[in-house]
Amino acid sequence: MINYLEYFTLVLIFSLIYNLNTAFAAKNKYVTCGTVLKLLNTDYNVRLHSHDVKYGTGSGQQSVTATEVQEDVNSHWQINAPTGKFCERGESIKCGDIIRLYHLATNKNLHSHHFQSPLSGNQEISCYGNDNGEGDSSDHRESPSPLSLPWLRDMKIKLRHVDTDSFLGVSGRTFGRPINGQMEVIGTHSSYSGAEWKAAEGLFVHPKEKDQYSGNVHTEL
Repeated sequence: MINYLEYFTLVLIFSLIYNLNTAFAAKNKYVTCGTVLKLLNTDYNVRLHSHDVKYGTGSGQQSVTATEVQEDVNSHWQINAPTGKFCERGESIKCGDIIRLYHLATNKNLHSHHFQSPLSGNQEISCYGNDNGEGDSSDHRESPSPLSLPWLRDMKIKLRHVDTDSFLGVSGRTFGRPINGQMEVIGTHSSYSGAEWKAAEGLFVHPKEKDQYSGNVHTEL
């Protein structure tokens, strides 16, 4: 004979677990200020990357590439406010907001200017900044959109360079030594090929929990 009390107790427990998991997943779907993530180029399936290797041409600044390796710590970028501005950890990032991408391993910011990229002759992308991780307006990017939608983890976005109006992209060309096999990252004025990105692995700061010490991050690094 069925024990209805036990049956309904189990149903209630499973319902609570499901609702908690659903709520937890919903909190993890946003990219917010302070989030540390890897950016995946959806056209070439490579992650935005940098390292302490300087370009031999152009600006001579720290090079930026894209790699197929998922686990490389040199692919971690933090979402920060523009130079001279401040945003709280967990603050929503919306399409149209101006941000900086800060490279954790080398303490520099994703940067661009009018130098030519070394392989394809497009616009060079570098990393730049002082010892405190501060640069200038050439570090600023936005995801243009007529709607101020929040940045969702599974959303494909384009990252426009504010100063030069170019889009962060991948040319499809690969380097030789000392960064053999890594792809060239460029600034391009075409937003249709190689210029779509999405959040991949990361340490995601939950919105509306930024003032709590525990339980406010979700990590997939």
